[in-house]
Amino acid sequence: MRIRSFTLAGACLFLFLCLPAPGQTFGGKSSTHPPPAAENKDPVAILELGASTSWNFSGGAATFAPNLAAEITPIENWLEIEAGVSPFYTRNSTEWDTDLLFKKPWTLSRTAEFMLGVGPEWVHLNQNGKASNSIAGEVAGDFMFWPKRKHCFGWYLEPAYDYSFARGHQQSIGMSGGLLIGIP
Repeated sequence: MRIRSFTLAGACLFLFLCLPAPGQTFGGKSSTHPPPAAENKDPVAILELGASTSWNFSGGAATFAPNLAAEITPIENWLEIEAGVSPFYTRNSTEWDTDLLFKKPWTLSRTAEFMLGVGPEWVHLNQNGKASNSIAGEVAGDFMFWPKRKHCFGWYLEPAYDYSFARGHQQSIGMSGGLLIGIP
């Protein structure tokens, strides 16, 4: 019975890591052959401009910030890398959250995508005249919606969970949203 469980788990892991999801290819075209350059309508990079909110599990009010991120696709249908920054300001503190997420994309339709990402986050906090730096881990889901197939402009929603590796191990949840701009 135990061997069956490991075999089934190994087969599922192989299928997840090695084969594209059904929604990742269109029109029955094989994902092993890349489309000609004229058919490839994806931008080289995607710029995310928006707003972000964060709520700490240990209490306190939710904080809001502008959000700026850039995303590239080094491996089509397998890996997207996003680097972003959000400066949170309160009455007596400033916090800069800078993250680097490695995301696995799934194409839901010609105008909608979902990505699940994980990566490190650097947090610079200046509170009451004292500055501190810490490292955190972040897990984020990213929903991208493109009104047109060309992926020039769109919008996104990105819920996230953060876990700090600093003393106290603070945890927070957050949501980002805004405009997507495709850079050809």
